[in-house]
Amino acid sequence: MKHWQRGAVEPLRRRTHPSTILRTSALVFVLAAVGAAGCDESLSDLAGPTPNLEPTFSSIQTQIFENGDSSGRPACTDCHNTRFAIFNGGLDLSHDAAYANLVSVPSRGKPGAVRVIPGDGTNSYLIHKLEGRAGIVGLRMPTSGPFLTAGQIAIIQHWIDLGAPRD
Repeated sequence: MKHWQRGAVEPLRRRTHPSTILRTSALVFVLAAVGAAGCDESLSDLAGPTPNLEPTFSSIQTQIFENGDSSGRPACTDCHNTRFAIFNGGLDLSHDAAYANLVSVPSRGKPGAVRVIPGDGTNSYLIHKLEGRAGIVGLRMPTSGPFLTAGQIAIIQHWIDLGAPRD
């Protein structure tokens, strides 16, 4: 006789979707690699198509926002500029405007979301948009792809976790 036939009641368990487990495992691995890279090891393997990417604002500005990479990813500023403000949520990532438009700034598209929360990359909406998490408004960025690699996103998240300093 099965346990359910004897009247035993087993609590309902929420099943975790395999893609969530895989994404979490990959993020843990990548964050561990970022931590190890902080010990004077090269970030180039982790950064993939942007081998010079570092967890600093100036590096992210140059390597991600202002330039495409070897994967064919376009520069963020191709769309996120003043010319396309009506389409991009008012997010201008051009050189002199990016930091002021990101750090501690509420998202225009998603009420209650903050683009970059210094010290909290996990809850920063920028990371949600780059990862394409459920609950974002609009599409994963960049919309035309290719998307940033898990390593590139982890480096950006590490900068945010460090307090998102302007350097």
